[in-house]
Amino acid sequence: MSVEESSWEVDPDDDWGVAVIATVGRQLKLRREAVGIRAADFADAIGYSEDLVYKIEGGKRIPRPEYLDKADAALGADGLLAAMKEDVAKVRYPKKVRDLAKTEARAVEMQLYDPLNVHGLLQTPEYARGLLLMRRPAYTEDEVERYMAARVARKVVFERDPAPELSFVLEEWTLRRPLGGREMLRRQLEHLLEVAELRQVELQVMPMAREEHAGVDGAIEVLKFEDGSAVGRSPAVANGRPVTDLRQLRILELRYGIIRTQALTPCESTDVIQGLLGET
Repeated sequence: MSVEESSWEVDPDDDWGVAVIATVGRQLKLRREAVGIRAADFADAIGYSEDLVYKIEGGKRIPRPEYLDKADAALGADGLLAAMKEDVAKVRYPKKVRDLAKTEARAVEMQLYDPLNVHGLLQTPEYARGLLLMRRPAYTEDEVERYMAARVARKVVFERDPAPELSFVLEEWTLRRPLGGREMLRRQLEHLLEVAELRQVELQVMPMAREEHAGVDGAIEVLKFEDGSAVGRSPAVANGRPVTDLRQLRILELRYGIIRTQALTPCESTDVIQGLLGET
């Protein structure tokens, strides 16, 4: 198994992540040395390269959960090493994605509009990977895997109890464009129909034929929290930085509200998606 397949690269700009992985690596090394096993023999025992062992112990790579499970068994750690999976899970994704996931985890209502693609929370793993592979300058395979895993992990928002109220507006043209091939698009459309059945989700499609569109300034995200506070983001406001100022939030909510009225109703949107699925 290659280094790329069994670990992730540590982001040097993520100070907290660097510290966590350095501590995990140090504990793995101390345990290995305490039981008197050479790095080469340890690598053979768990089925990874000696180079990877040194990189993980040196805090240069983020170990996957299965690496820690195998290390725990090989070193007779009685679950102490495997328990570090919880710490590693907190830093395995890029910092900006972690911060976004924390915010989403607190939200009781989310209003989401992406004019360029199917929104990340709605993407199938195949569709997400396809989009990441199309980015230019190209992501490394390591970056693709980390971002894709993070995107999939964010979908726990659909499983929360109580679940947040989720409103999505999708552009019809993003549902017609066969990125990655028609089979990938077909699976994505099927997934959208499944999500649309969830009681806490309202999914609306903005028709291509609309002559009036309040979303010409780009994406909109508004997340509301239980205490009445909110945070919003749009490239047209504060250069895309998160905003909590009431005046700026009002602008975003106004635009999103108009976009929703211009889009098809949820029932009409489901009919459109089913029609597109039949054409794919």
